[in-house]
Amino acid sequence: MEHTDPTEHPRPLLRRPWTSLDGEWEFAADPDLAGSVGSVAFDRTIRVPYAPETPASGVHWTGRLNRAWYRRRLPGRAGDRRTVLHFGAVDRVCDVWVGGTHVASHEGGYTPFSVDVTDALGDDGAELVVRADDDPLDLEAPRGKQDWRDEPHAIWYPRTTGIWRTVWLEHVAARRIADVQWRADPRRMRVDVRVQLAVPVSGARLHLRLRAGDRLLVDDAVRVDGAVVERTVQVGDGGIDDRSRLLWWPGPDPVLLDAELALVTDDGEMLDEVESYTALRSVEVGDGRLLVNTRPAPLRLVLDQGYWPDTGATPPDVAALRRDLELTRALGFTGARKHQKTEDPRYLALADRRGLLVWAEMPSAYRPGPTASARLLREWADVVVAHRGYPSVVAWVPLNESWGVQEAEVDERQRGLIRAMAATADALDGTRPVSANDGWETLGGDILGVHDYEQDPAVLGERYATAADLERLATGRRLDGYLADLDRAGVAGRAVVLSEFGGVALRSPDDEGWGYADATSPEDLLARYRAQWAAVHGSTALAGACWTQLTDTYQEVNGLLDMGRVPKVDIEELRRATLGEA
Repeated sequence: MEHTDPTEHPRPLLRRPWTSLDGEWEFAADPDLAGSVGSVAFDRTIRVPYAPETPASGVHWTGRLNRAWYRRRLPGRAGDRRTVLHFGAVDRVCDVWVGGTHVASHEGGYTPFSVDVTDALGDDGAELVVRADDDPLDLEAPRGKQDWRDEPHAIWYPRTTGIWRTVWLEHVAARRIADVQWRADPRRMRVDVRVQLAVPVSGARLHLRLRAGDRLLVDDAVRVDGAVVERTVQVGDGGIDDRSRLLWWPGPDPVLLDAELALVTDDGEMLDEVESYTALRSVEVGDGRLLVNTRPAPLRLVLDQGYWPDTGATPPDVAALRRDLELTRALGFTGARKHQKTEDPRYLALADRRGLLVWAEMPSAYRPGPTASARLLREWADVVVAHRGYPSVVAWVPLNESWGVQEAEVDERQRGLIRAMAATADALDGTRPVSANDGWETLGGDILGVHDYEQDPAVLGERYATAADLERLATGRRLDGYLADLDRAGVAGRAVVLSEFGGVALRSPDDEGWGYADATSPEDLLARYRAQWAAVHGSTALAGACWTQLTDTYQEVNGLLDMGRVPKVDIEELRRATLGEA
């Protein structure tokens, strides 16, 4: 089969040849919600996949947009193949028409969706129209860091309306592989695979090959009779060498298992071929640490908002994602907490290949309520499904700092939402720890995430020095009045992570940006960075920490790099401080 690069493919875990639809589309802004299909005046062009609020889109819309319309031409039918249209993400409620026929509706601004458009295409193609509704004043919508005011303020950034990830086409067989789900068991050197077919199939076999580099590990075939195929395969010889050489570890040389899957009829007809990958990797919490393959993994994380100056929440290209991961590694971090957004799947594929650890987080709603709860539960389930196949993803963060559950201490419904979102991750994945409400007011989960922007390193060090200090934190009330744990259950076998700290800005006196503290010079920033990391490294009980933040993000200028990814301090000195060598 034609091999594809997983770090260049918009769906790295299920790859076939694909066609990008990114580029120039017709566009219409509809802030008054006045347009309808067939009557919209497409008076602009936009560069997809960049949101209309960004300079890179060519629109650079300011103010409230409410509704955006897109139009372009789709190519004609591809013989007897089915044509599937894929959207990486559209914020927030999306409807799709092909050839005047409504073919899809999707709600949720941070998850992918697809639709078979074959029956709506003519031999010469058809007109594709996309409508995206995104009310900026709807505070019960999952919005992450998107501001509802006209101008960004405090920790809130410009909005992202409409298409903001790659749009693409596949030409596929009717009888095809629709989904592949992997589950590894490193202790027994086994891999479980569950293959979902688009339609029930009989009189065929599913062939599976797994490789580590050039080494063929598995060459398996199983009879197909239905729409689901499940298989467990042994990987390697089970000996000492393979237990070290075939496992995925955090660090610069992780091992991935490349997969080829083929659906073949009994008479030899090739129905479908796809590429995927997985890893022999387990994640759990034990003895107060995050364990990867039963060994403690160092958690030196950085908060990564994932915005760029000209393209907003969308990376300019794959090279920009690669550069961010290279900088994360160069600064001494072992991974990133992707904050209040989902990241491009190609970022996760790159992290898989660089052995970097990723915390996956659900963008929060701003205001609590039954509508917010229903939306969060639906979209969070889709986020988990979209992320669960990536080995680099080692933790789930369904809620952050009680955003959208501000009355959780006194409202049982909001406590129920926290529990339900943690349980959703366990039900749909069950292989990773959960920080149920990262920052404070957690409930259950395997990770107790704590946010603390104390700037005095001596105080910071004393606060988290020992297991007894962490137990007092987990069972008591914080200085800001919040409970660290709504159940006051104590650490209780969880890993405690200082999952936000630092936030030191370096800015000129006339700079309107802000941070949690101000450094007076690059030398002062480095000294503060060294001292705060030294306090963290001095703890005998913390499982790790996450520095705020990787880059400046609009008015929040507390990055180690500016928004253009230029380091503010010598990067080697920062790396040594991160590692505790300075």
